[in-house]
Amino acid sequence: MGDRSVQWRETWQLRAAFAARLSAMYGREVPAYTTLVGVSREVNEDVLRERGADAERLGAIGRVTAERHGAIRVGTPAELQQVGRVFGALGMRPVGFYDLREAATSAVPVVSTAFRPVAGDELARNPFRVFTSLLTPADPRFFDEDLRGRLEGFLGARELFPPELLALADRAEAEQGLGGGDAERFLQLAVGVFELSGEPVDRAWYETLERVSAVAADIGGVRSTHINHLTPRVLDIDELYRRMTGRGIEMIDAIQGPPRWDGPDVLLRQTSFRALDEPRPMRQPDGSVVPGALRVRFGEVEARGIALTRRGRARYDELLSRVDATAAEAAHAATSVTAAARADIARDLWPTRFPRTEHALAEQGLAHFTYHAVADRPRDGRTPPPDLPGLLRDGWVRADPVVYEDFLPRSAAGIFQSNLDDSDTRESVEEGSGAAAAYDSDWLSGAVGRDVLDPFALYEEQQSRSLADVAHALHLDLPPGPTSPPSD
Repeated sequence: MGDRSVQWRETWQLRAAFAARLSAMYGREVPAYTTLVGVSREVNEDVLRERGADAERLGAIGRVTAERHGAIRVGTPAELQQVGRVFGALGMRPVGFYDLREAATSAVPVVSTAFRPVAGDELARNPFRVFTSLLTPADPRFFDEDLRGRLEGFLGARELFPPELLALADRAEAEQGLGGGDAERFLQLAVGVFELSGEPVDRAWYETLERVSAVAADIGGVRSTHINHLTPRVLDIDELYRRMTGRGIEMIDAIQGPPRWDGPDVLLRQTSFRALDEPRPMRQPDGSVVPGALRVRFGEVEARGIALTRRGRARYDELLSRVDATAAEAAHAATSVTAAARADIARDLWPTRFPRTEHALAEQGLAHFTYHAVADRPRDGRTPPPDLPGLLRDGWVRADPVVYEDFLPRSAAGIFQSNLDDSDTRESVEEGSGAAAAYDSDWLSGAVGRDVLDPFALYEEQQSRSLADVAHALHLDLPPGPTSPPSD
């Protein structure tokens, strides 16, 4: 065991320090990100003044203001396994499987997971999460046999994570922290891995991959990795979008995810400023090095809502399909459908499938809450009913929303693609070029060497524990549950 008397940093303290240093580093490299963080803080302060305690219903303002998620991209299962070791040292576990190859019109050749804390107290201390994408060279719809071989050879010859970093990560995970100089060295090495490299980029090789996908080139066209974006959390993403635009920063065309409406916020809404040209030295075919530029990194911002149950998520996915169909009909009648028009379609359809109150979400089993017996409920001689709607209606139980801690594959792909030039994006994968490779959650668990956890199961477990506590406090025979909602 390490010497805990020498400035010992527990796992969560390492995670908080890593997140803060990564944010400072990215701000130096991408100054517009610092502007984004500043505007987010201003919006959060204004919302807190306007709404008071209600503004903190989905997280205390201290957590919201400090909250970040990052995004990185790696090329091989071995690299992903090493990522898992580094983030394991920070108490972050892989949660969720996201297939961005099928997530939107313009396919992205990656599958992804998110490394994050999973326990409630760890999330409250520091909820830093990293959306981590893995290139899929075995998918023949993107890479033919020759390009796959060249790509895998290139990736296999590089080293992203130095052995010293991995050894310190393993110690930190085993001992649940590091002390003194070891902690400092680990943080220096871990942040350094994700800095933008000044090594010249092989222009011909990069452009070969770029013809398949700009994301593929960003992963497999260089000998290093880097933080792709960092994302602060904001309480009013629509106001943030307006203020950033007012400062002359070019934002993508739309806010991804559910529409703004007058009911409870659910899942995740995201937007970003557009990727900026960044100077990168380029190695020409003749070996000379010339100035160049790449456009791969951007600034994202998010607003988090309530976690939906499996049933609620099915409704959300169905609504997306209905929005797509309605937008397609409108596009057929006109020349195109703007992002604003699409948002209006979503806003009109949303109330047809989602209730306008948190209690209704809870009663119908559409969203996750933690439930708490109300200790000071006035005595009226009645006994508590056995069902959740009755307990909520009669004031026996309080429902607190569970924050959605995860991601939406379609939104992630939409953010990626909105930051690429049209010339850099394949509008569809090749037809007849072979079936998709069998990348799935089980495959990804094997690649990372750790179980990829099911986010629905994590939310369900959290809610079930609270209902068991309610049953015990109110002397109910069984934990209460929602009523059976009407058939979908």
